Amino acid sequence: MKIIGLTGGIGSGKTTVANFFKELGIPVYIADDAGKRLMNSDEQIKQEIKKLIGEKAYSGEVPDRKYIASKVFKDKALLNELNGIIHPAVAKDFDIWLKDQHSPYVIYEAAILFEIGRYDQCDHSVLVVTPKDLRIQRIQERDKSTREEILDRMDNQWSDEKKSELADFIIKNTDLAHTKSQVAHIHAQILKAGKNS
Repeated sequence: MKIIGLTGGIGSGKTTVANFFKELGIPVYIADDAGKRLMNSDEQIKQEIKKLIGEKAYSGEVPDRKYIASKVFKDKALLNELNGIIHPAVAKDFDIWLKDQHSPYVIYEAAILFEIGRYDQCDHSVLVVTPKDLRIQRIQERDKSTREEILDRMDNQWSDEKKSELADFIIKNTDLAHTKSQVAHIHAQILKAGKNS
């Protein structure tokens, strides 16, 4: 079974694209959702995060995401350490999930697929790109984040230009109908490549 990595900068529309693949019957694993779930449920992860960021990282049993973000998105070393706690746990969780899938391929969606080198474990990669101003507008509407908070997060992700050099497929996500047709085209190509291999 092939693993197709799906990535894109914050606000690019990865979730929209992932949902279009789901509509085609393709299982989708959202790494960020898995990371949040594990931060809530895994006691070892909780303890390691508290040790790294401090007790304020959790409010009772629930992670204080705003507080954590305020610390890590201004400190790349701290962010790397946090990723070093969460990403190996997500990788194990994905491997367990993958064993239950029965499909020609699956989608592994991760915001920092290239940054952490996870694309090496994928057969192909799909990059979603959207103009920066549109991304900022989407995030402000979705999260009520300030422009400064959004730019801090963007600064910790690679540029679309850098990601484009590694991506096998690029989806330009500005018009939903066009995005959906691009997903259908990539889906057909992956299925065709699978039959020919």
